[in-house]
Amino acid sequence: MAEVRPAGPPGRVAFVLKGYPRLSETFIAQEIAALEQLGLQILIVSLRHPTDKHTHPIHAEIQAPLLYLPEYLRDDPLRVLRAWWHVRRRPGYRAARSVWWRDLWRDRSANRVRRFGQALVLAHELPDDIVRLHAHFLHTPASVVRYAATMRGLPWSGSAHAKDIWTTPQWDLREKLASCDWLVTCTGTNCEYLSSLAPAGRVELVYHGLDLARFPLFHAHHPTRDGNLPEDPVRLLSVGRLVEKKGTDVLLDALALLAPALNWTMVHVGGGPLREALSRQAKALNIDGRITWRGAMTQDQLIAQYRAADLFVLASRIAQDGDRDGLPNVLMEAQSQGLPCIATRVSAIHELIDDGVTGVLVEQQSPAELAVALGRLLTDPGLRRVYGQAGQARVAERFGMQANLARLAGKFGLPVAPARGTTDLS
Repeated sequence: MAEVRPAGPPGRVAFVLKGYPRLSETFIAQEIAALEQLGLQILIVSLRHPTDKHTHPIHAEIQAPLLYLPEYLRDDPLRVLRAWWHVRRRPGYRAARSVWWRDLWRDRSANRVRRFGQALVLAHELPDDIVRLHAHFLHTPASVVRYAATMRGLPWSGSAHAKDIWTTPQWDLREKLASCDWLVTCTGTNCEYLSSLAPAGRVELVYHGLDLARFPLFHAHHPTRDGNLPEDPVRLLSVGRLVEKKGTDVLLDALALLAPALNWTMVHVGGGPLREALSRQAKALNIDGRITWRGAMTQDQLIAQYRAADLFVLASRIAQDGDRDGLPNVLMEAQSQGLPCIATRVSAIHELIDDGVTGVLVEQQSPAELAVALGRLLTDPGLRRVYGQAGQARVAERFGMQANLARLAGKFGLPVAPARGTTDLS
């Protein structure tokens, strides 16, 4: 655990998120809760209202107040107009407007107009005790933060993750990285790319890490199913939003290539826009009877799914628009429960899974190669145990949240000393 030295708090920070709370962004809630415990005072600002019907237990632990900005300017035009009327008198308004005009010239979209309107509201309604703005995601939240911070004359920083990096034009990344005080990102792959666009020393690698208090290591042995018994099939699990970059369609194609005599079932956890299309695909491949679509789940429900499974698989790929996973937290979660993992060589997944040592990696968009890996592990419970134990040990050693939290807390000015036994990840 990190040790807090006696000292006063550095001041309240506004965390600006695209949406809050979200079931798919547990890592952000985990970070906010941990920073609060270390003494950071936080205001959560959300560009969107929540759409998930449920929340994780961790959301109830967070004490930070919430400020929702108008998702669309037409939703509350008087609020936007009132904000402009007051903010236009601030010394930083003209500079922010000039930056926005340059951005709008290169990105002539309604989205760019909306972000400036949201920034006006944020700059007007931001409490006076806020000393810093922090953007989670380098695309739209960082745009709002950059404009609002300029209007208010405040420093800003950010956390970059995956889609926000790889679908944002380089000119936009360069200018935001030049404008912010500092930025952290959650994979070495991300860090290398962003550092090539930023002033020296501006970008730092800080893994999200997994809170092992919330995902306690599961040391019980998983069953030794080998696919021979129809009444006791091997249980596969896949977790992720049903969007292009998760490659669930590739996974279905791979499952359809498995030997008909091999007995398996799969549970998929996560919702998304491709749900109906993937269900139709499974039916066309004649494997729909073996697949259960669970939809979104809370963290507690998900832990039970990890512990009931024999093998975890995630077929991530680079989407046509460049979107891709960074280092999916679900892989760390699965490994913490001793679950062997099959994944793809996309982005930073190799930073977690050492192929043939702590799991198996295959090429993206290769159903045939994925089917071979699945067939091998479905029929070999001994190999599954080896990978499960090795993956669990690696997560515990290098990807525990506390080994990373001290570095992030220090960026916010919290007087935190690294706990004994933490690992230097630089």
